[in-house]
Amino acid sequence: MGANRQAVVADPVRVRHRARTLADVLGDLGDIPAGRVCIDPPPGRATEADVIRLAENEGRLCELVDGTLVEKAMGWEETKLEGLIFGFLHDYLKEHPLGEVYPGTGFIRLAEGVVRGPDVTVCLWNHVTTPMQDRKNPIARTVADLAVEVVSRSNTAKEMARKCKEYFDSGTTIVWLVYPKTRTIEVYISPTRFHTLGIDDTLDGGMLLPGLRLPLRTLFARPTKGSRRKKK
Repeated sequence: MGANRQAVVADPVRVRHRARTLADVLGDLGDIPAGRVCIDPPPGRATEADVIRLAENEGRLCELVDGTLVEKAMGWEETKLEGLIFGFLHDYLKEHPLGEVYPGTGFIRLAEGVVRGPDVTVCLWNHVTTPMQDRKNPIARTVADLAVEVVSRSNTAKEMARKCKEYFDSGTTIVWLVYPKTRTIEVYISPTRFHTLGIDDTLDGGMLLPGLRLPLRTLFARPTKGSRRKKK
């Protein structure tokens, strides 16, 4: 297993003043690329209704961060890993019925004006919402006991630090940051405390999901071409 270590991570502070320039907006969001920031509605004026509208009418998955819509970053490799992790957790929860697992198309309100969509979410039974709870607003008002983020190239360290803090402030117990390029996973138990797992390590669910074990070599296995059939 990877060794525990203390991380020094900048504490993202929610902006309470009106941004004066685009640079201010991007800095507040974690120095993300400008291409991920939606300008309709203008930054600072978006609402949860806009998150729902873009998802349902345009198929665009955007998070809401202090009134600004930020498009989720996801590539082919990240999408594959999201699916593998979702499937693994789904199978685990069938054998250990502790709660439900949700894919990255689900959104959670973390705080007033902050809506996030973890790539994979696990909610234990006491935090699982029912479909009848609020049909008009598909954004769940619940707690992600486990939040999984598959880190893409356009995600920045500052952005992920802010996300981690928001998750833990809302009641999350564990956050997994999955890095496809280095084939590593950072397991957070607080906004600033985590340990890193490498390709030869095994991911476990700790006390939250007892008995869960996933070898990273299995998760990050490289696809291989099948042998060609010999001509008769």
